[in-house]
Amino acid sequence: MIRNLLFLLFSLYIFSSCQENHDKNSNIIKGDRLYDEGFNLLEKNDIKAYLKFQEAISYYNKENDFSNISKSLILQANAQQNKGDFLGAESTLVEALKLMKDDDESLYSLYDTMANLKLDQHQYSQALEWYNKALSSKIESEKDRLSILCNKSVAEYKLKRYKSALEILKNIDLSKISSLNLINRIKDNIEYIEWLDNNNTNAQTNIEKILKLKLENDDLWGANSSYAHLADITKKSNPEKSLYYAKKMLETAHINKSPEDKLEALEKIIYVDKPINLNRHFKIYKKLSDSIQSSRNDYTSKFAFIKYENTKVKAEKVEKENQLLWLSLVLALFVAIFILVVILYKKRQKRLQQEKELEVKNTQLKMSKKVHDVVANGIYQVMAKIENQEDFDRNKALDELEFVYEKSRDLSYEKAGEEKEFSQEISELIAGFNNTTVKTFTAGNDPSVWEKVSPAVKEEVYQMVRELMVNMKKHSQASHVAVKFENTGETVEIQYKDNGVGISGDLIYKNGLRNTASRIEAIGGTITFDTKIEKGLKVNLSFPSS
Repeated sequence: MIRNLLFLLFSLYIFSSCQENHDKNSNIIKGDRLYDEGFNLLEKNDIKAYLKFQEAISYYNKENDFSNISKSLILQANAQQNKGDFLGAESTLVEALKLMKDDDESLYSLYDTMANLKLDQHQYSQALEWYNKALSSKIESEKDRLSILCNKSVAEYKLKRYKSALEILKNIDLSKISSLNLINRIKDNIEYIEWLDNNNTNAQTNIEKILKLKLENDDLWGANSSYAHLADITKKSNPEKSLYYAKKMLETAHINKSPEDKLEALEKIIYVDKPINLNRHFKIYKKLSDSIQSSRNDYTSKFAFIKYENTKVKAEKVEKENQLLWLSLVLALFVAIFILVVILYKKRQKRLQQEKELEVKNTQLKMSKKVHDVVANGIYQVMAKIENQEDFDRNKALDELEFVYEKSRDLSYEKAGEEKEFSQEISELIAGFNNTTVKTFTAGNDPSVWEKVSPAVKEEVYQMVRELMVNMKKHSQASHVAVKFENTGETVEIQYKDNGVGISGDLIYKNGLRNTASRIEAIGGTITFDTKIEKGLKVNLSFPSS
């Protein structure tokens, strides 16, 4: 039964492990699919990209895939930036930064995104700090590195540090760049910054040539930047030309669907247009500015709601998973307790069986020992009295034999009859060996000596005294025997002494005293044989009094 249960638990463990690996692979696959969908939507500036990344994060979270979680968070921040939720984007990047290590491959992307956010908010000094962090990190591609350098140059010239901005751009080797749009962007910025620095008169002509190349390459975002630069360059020297470029910028911003560029274009138009048109432009500007702010607030709320809803669903799923885990643990605990109970029960049954068998053996040994002690020694004691006491009458012999019979009958029924006081039994035992040739003496055998001694120990003491007396009768040829008893409080001391022929040390255990030594050990006592006295034998017995 236990073997079957263990096999069942092992099977469940194997199944659980396989299922866990399958679930892990499934979670990563689902997360990657949602990540790719979000990336495609991000290129279309669709707010649903943020939701896809949030859903991908929920699957990556299950596997503690911090690398993919941080990449998803960075792209979420890009989605927020595109919709003007700058503070929300910064918060998302901080969340990603907490999960990333110093050598994370996406770290430069996080720094770059944070720098762009600072640039959008006109916090140019902070933007430079983040761009420098990005450039000091490991960057995946040369294209990304050049993009960071171009943005850094923008932050520099916005701080009116034109020489630093130009140094960044002019150190770029254009011959190694394959993107025509990027080359045109760099050239355009160089011309514009040189105009800002020293009012370069060739800037307008050179940027107009670059603008033509951008339009030929359908680079409308690049064209938007050129229109802005040309509007600034001609603002004082040729207001009508500046107004033309500002209106072209507004048209391009409409095509690009960039409200921020529309707002910038209107600012440029207001600066150079006729006073009669200013009121109309201001109304459009105010309406657009309010719309942009309202849109930003709306998107901020939408992003927060998406994160909240996803977190709520995740919390509910975690709670359900925890409940299932708790139920699984309870079930596993129940099964484990059941198995433990069965094992302990089996062990207890086996132990009880062994104890029972041992008890039977001990009982048999004890019974055999008692039969020997009571019957054999008792009969021998009667025989000794008949042999040594000439006036020992027949009736008294019968009484002694009757006593032995009663004792043997008590053994067969395992019951105890009325007993004499133990000190009296001991005295009578020793006196039973008294005859014309042997005189026995007892000293200190008061009832108080035996008050705390258990019945089992008394039985052993009785047999030990009898064995000493029987041994004396058989071997010692003694004429005087004395047995002294004393209770010291902690031990009972028995001193046996006779004046017989004595026993040499190597013959002690061959003269019927082996049982005596075994008995005294059984009750936690000690036995000492003094064979060096002038004549006879001296034996000291000592055992705990309680």
